[in-house]
Amino acid sequence: MSALDRLAATIAARRDADPETSWTARLLAQGPEKCAEKFGEEAIEAVIEAVRGDRARLTAEAADALFHLLVMCAARDVSLADIEAELARREGRSGIDEKSARR
Repeated sequence: MSALDRLAATIAARRDADPETSWTARLLAQGPEKCAEKFGEEAIEAVIEAVRGDRARLTAEAADALFHLLVMCAARDVSLADIEAELARREGRSGIDEKSARR
């Protein structure tokens, strides 16, 4: 089991936890919009560190962004398995072809 699989399982397990004792439960209790806002903040922080070129800070911010992405998706009942299935569907297809097909 990968670290992302374990993280997704932890997020799912904490969905019904006490928001006073679990950051994940607290985020989920605030609703999908708040989860999306927090993901956006973390994504921006990752972008800033990518521009600055600090590898260690980018790694930390990317980890935060991945966590908050999974929480945001969980708030809308989209699982890591759903995301992986979509990635598998796109596998072997060029990014250019994928973008063209969306129009």
